[in-house]
Amino acid sequence: MTILKYDDKVITLDPEGYLDDMENWNEKTACALADHEGVSDECPLSEDQMDILKFIRGYYRKFEAFPIVRAVCKNIGQSKNCQYKHFPDPIIAWKIAGLPKPTPEVLAKIRRKTI
Repeated sequence: MTILKYDDKVITLDPEGYLDDMENWNEKTACALADHEGVSDECPLSEDQMDILKFIRGYYRKFEAFPIVRAVCKNIGQSKNCQYKHFPDPIIAWKIAGLPKPTPEVLAKIRRKTI
């Protein structure tokens, strides 16, 4: 288990860097996770980045699945490569969005789509 301290908040991650409880996610948590993953050390994250993370979270809540990467940007009204611009690795975006570790099958599909 990894423990991050951000402002006055304590954030616990599993050994692979996924948030232990996705209900503990908010914009400050996203900042801490982005910093931990080396994506951004600035808080708050940009509006474009937060739109991506919120869309991924909403999609996961509705379908319990990772959205098709190229559909994320279309659905939030950003340029077609927005996710790769802000989060080059979709798994990192998943982690920063505070979602649980994907199954091996999901990981394989995500990795295949980004190659």
